[in-house]
Amino acid sequence: MLWAALVINAVMFAVELAGGLQAGSVSLLADAVDFFGDAANYGISLLVLGMALTWRARAALFKVKGLTMGAFGVFVLDQAAWSVAAGTVPEPVTMGAIGALALLANVAVAAMLYAWREGDANMRSVWLCSRNDAIGNVAVMAAALGVFGTGSAWPDVAVAVVMGVLALTAARAVVQQARTELRLAPKQPAHA
Repeated sequence: MLWAALVINAVMFAVELAGGLQAGSVSLLADAVDFFGDAANYGISLLVLGMALTWRARAALFKVKGLTMGAFGVFVLDQAAWSVAAGTVPEPVTMGAIGALALLANVAVAAMLYAWREGDANMRSVWLCSRNDAIGNVAVMAAALGVFGTGSAWPDVAVAVVMGVLALTAARAVVQQARTELRLAPKQPAHA
């Protein structure tokens, strides 16, 4: 399932990056970066899947998971500020169509990974990424409708800000759980 999630996220990264650039949408670009980060997260999860809890927790905390989600949140908030300063208005039809496609992809991945939502920090972060992405896609579609109705970039910017805050919140939860698992885990060799 992680391999399928990795492929889906890598493909959607390319689709949303191209669509976000074409539409001038900061929320689509934010979601594209999130798809890239998720693909990297799934790759790391595959690497540490059979390792001891200590190593899975370290991957969740240091390598890509929690800290990368936090960096993504900061990036999205920065892009939203840039969009406000630039005053660009995105193209809503492209935003909505790509948002709907991304929602289908993320709901499929979240459904595949649902059973692991309460697992260790490594697997929990995988599920949180997919859940957050599906929520973000609904928000991008709502922003597209808002941009269409108002002719303003503010709905796009507002969604980007919400996506950034959601990423920071998820990052905090994963980092806290990973730290707890590292503190409680017995010291084990890398492949125990």
